[in-house]
Amino acid sequence: MAIPESMTTLNLSGKYIMNKTLSDDPDEILRLQGVSWFTRRAISMATIYQSMKHYKDDSDVEHLDIDQVLSGGVAASTELRTLDWKERETAHSLFGAVLGRSRRVKLQDLEDEYLKQGWLPSVETDGAIQGIAQSDTAKSGTTWDSDQIFGLEEINGEKRHTRHIHFTGPGGESILARMVYDYGEHDILLCIAQGN
Repeated sequence: MAIPESMTTLNLSGKYIMNKTLSDDPDEILRLQGVSWFTRRAISMATIYQSMKHYKDDSDVEHLDIDQVLSGGVAASTELRTLDWKERETAHSLFGAVLGRSRRVKLQDLEDEYLKQGWLPSVETDGAIQGIAQSDTAKSGTTWDSDQIFGLEEINGEKRHTRHIHFTGPGGESILARMVYDYGEHDILLCIAQGN
């Protein structure tokens, strides 16, 4: 389902389900991040639900909190992104120790052509959300990095929330991918309780 016409990257709050038909297959990225074959297989069969809360705190700093659940009880995670470009360490349920930073960015300030192309005009005006994550190699034993842009684009005549990803693996592998999300109601806690 398309997102509301009024939605912009200034407020991405909502509930989303990854559209696997429109998204690129993330299996090779997950493999290079050290995710086991068994877990990758389970992810490939699961439905990915996300609930996003986008807001500013009392200091006018932008935040994007993302709760993610995979059906079948595969994995659940919470990303707390503070858009101040400061590096923070997190422990991810799939990838282990990760270092990340996030910000709002104007598309013209991006150097990577893949990450800056394909967005709706409102993203040009308001900016996109950039999240950079990399393995904390000393703790995780693997090396990878991911540059990800959150934005809005038109796909098959519908306005969609998408993410463009430029991933670099431990051997210098370069993978470009796009994740596409349907906008819709779901209760993430109910999904967990029912194992959906």
